[in-house]
Amino acid sequence: MPHEMLSLRRIRYLVAISLVLIVAFAVRLVDVQAVRAAGYANRADAELAKKSIILAPRGAITDINGVEFARSVISYRILVDQAIIDYPKKLASLAAPILDMSESELLPLLIGDRRYVVINKSVKPAVWRELEVAIENYNAAVMETENGFSKRLSGFFAERIYAREYPEGELGAAVVGFVNQAGSGAAGLEYSMNSVLAGVDGEYTYSNAGGTIIPGTQKITAEERKGNTIHLTIDRDIQWVAQEAIAKAVKKARALSGTVIVMDPATGEIIAHATYPSFTPGKTQGVDPYRWKNPSVQEVYEPGSTGKVVTFAAAMEEGKVEPETVLTVPDKLKRSIKVFKDHDPHPVLRLTLAGALAQSSNVASIKIGEMITNDKLFTYLKKFGVSTKTGSGLPGEETGKLLEVKDWSGTTAPTVAFGQGYSVTAMQATSIFATVANDGVRVAPTLIAGISDAAGRYTPADKQSSQRVISSETASKLRLMMESVVSAAGTAPGAAITGYRVAGKTGTARRVDDSCGCYRGYTASFIGFAPADKPKFVTSVTIQDPKGIYYGGYLGGPVFKEVMSFVLKDQHVPPTEKSEGLYPLDEKALKKKIAAQQAAQENQTKRNH
Repeated sequence: MPHEMLSLRRIRYLVAISLVLIVAFAVRLVDVQAVRAAGYANRADAELAKKSIILAPRGAITDINGVEFARSVISYRILVDQAIIDYPKKLASLAAPILDMSESELLPLLIGDRRYVVINKSVKPAVWRELEVAIENYNAAVMETENGFSKRLSGFFAERIYAREYPEGELGAAVVGFVNQAGSGAAGLEYSMNSVLAGVDGEYTYSNAGGTIIPGTQKITAEERKGNTIHLTIDRDIQWVAQEAIAKAVKKARALSGTVIVMDPATGEIIAHATYPSFTPGKTQGVDPYRWKNPSVQEVYEPGSTGKVVTFAAAMEEGKVEPETVLTVPDKLKRSIKVFKDHDPHPVLRLTLAGALAQSSNVASIKIGEMITNDKLFTYLKKFGVSTKTGSGLPGEETGKLLEVKDWSGTTAPTVAFGQGYSVTAMQATSIFATVANDGVRVAPTLIAGISDAAGRYTPADKQSSQRVISSETASKLRLMMESVVSAAGTAPGAAITGYRVAGKTGTARRVDDSCGCYRGYTASFIGFAPADKPKFVTSVTIQDPKGIYYGGYLGGPVFKEVMSFVLKDQHVPPTEKSEGLYPLDEKALKKKIAAQQAAQENQTKRNH
């Protein structure tokens, strides 16, 4: 009996203890599942949750008609998780051909315990899909064999990224530029407009288990936003013609480089900007970095005879000379310690101002420059934009060089008068002629037509700043004078275009070689506009360090003709009537003109009586 009572007591103790434990578990369960459920869930999420970036596509760069020079396309970064790869050799043999790799190259990347190994930084979506299908098909096949399930292949993953493409290749490369490996702009407008083009990355969270994403746990916390699209003023077709023309000219002349710029003088819009040699954006490895530069704004040179336009304009604007003013022009002239010469020896000539420009006389230019003070000449050079950035928006733009008047020597003024002793960029030189073409008003050049945001809303660029440099009357006279340059008596008859009045100026300047700090080689150029009476477009051609024949009219004139002829037809500019009469180029022709005018007047008087 005592034994039975002891057993019963033990049972009661066990039941009591069990009830206490059950109650404790129940209380704890209620505490966990009800009272503290949210807290524990948040803690679990915090421990398992990971954050990742949703990359945003970069905005496109297009021409004026929407043709893409640069764009971002979906791509994939191929990765492996080495820790879950069971059959690396088989996986390597299957994947290597698809990834354009050798098995020996791929296999070491599949072996180890690293959870994140980059196999390929960027492949097209089709490549990733082909790899997925190949692995899926293999796994489906082995599952049908005995014990095949254990031989399934796994380990490859992909991250969606964006690759930068340049569909037009070298066309416009100096303007467009390229991005670096991080996807940020490294040259050209890709660099200078990076903040506009770059999108805003998004973000998502996911639950992490053993280094992999738990399906269905992804949550977007911030949407990505595509970058803005930049619409250029450049016309792709005109750009192509300009690119082909300058490439052909540079190769033929065995020159260092060449540039063609086509500008609308009224708006400052650049409709073509071609350089050679060029490069292919996105394929810059091993390419000479010199090619990445944009010579139109990053290389300075002494303009030579194209600079005479500024000297002539200044003297005319100051009322010192007119197009038919007769000048006595020897073939040489001593100033200070130096004797300045014209290109070819000649007897003393009696040229009009128009004739001096048509024949590009250095001596005449010196004499014209001396009609105004050095301070005045300096002021006009500055007003035309010399030694001032044009504001084109292209990165790395140089200002050029123009000494302050107080630093001029006895030979500086005469040298500056015929276009040497100071330096400009091709963009500045183009702007000078655009000012004359635009009735004396300088409009800052631009390559940006407008910007579209991620939603496609287009905002046109602000109107470019402008400044009057010379009067409309002076500009009109100068344009008529410059028509003689492309006549049979001028230095660039090869620039003439049938059916259109064309005006321009040649330039052949000694070139400064930075390696020795001396003059070595030449810069050949031709800048002109058409139609000469009401200019619609200005085209400049600059060729650096040509070998052999180096005259601006010979090298630049034909390039101008080829490009401008296409521009006028493409932009539907109607042919122009022939000029009623150019200015006489010398004293003899002037006297003949005056005599004809007097005779006509006398005949008119007789008819009236």
